[in-house]
Amino acid sequence: MSTVWNDNTPIYRQLRDRVVAMILDGVLKQGDALPSVRQVAADFQINPITVSKAYQELVDENLVEKKRGLGMYVSEGAHAALLKSERERFLKEEWPTLFARLERMGIDLGTLFKHAPGTTGESR
Repeated sequence: MSTVWNDNTPIYRQLRDRVVAMILDGVLKQGDALPSVRQVAADFQINPITVSKAYQELVDENLVEKKRGLGMYVSEGAHAALLKSERERFLKEEWPTLFARLERMGIDLGTLFKHAPGTTGESR
């Protein structure tokens, strides 16, 4: 398995973000085991210390729990906690800039919804 890493962000952080996305997307659910550090390191051809650092961040954020001798598992409530924090971050950091851009271009919510992916192009 090969992947392209972004040079602007540390690999451990990108790996952490991938696990977060998998939890948010429902690929990893509460109680699911994460792949072992060695397996991820081998799959992505990265240093096991890099994987351990990413996993430790997830543990520090209470999204993943270590079970000694068994591995790492998605914590109870991880999805809900991530959803809450991601919504708050979006509304605080991304939405104001996005909203200002939409206003500059004269795009209202009706137009936005009309052109949303998966719609037939008709107003709702």
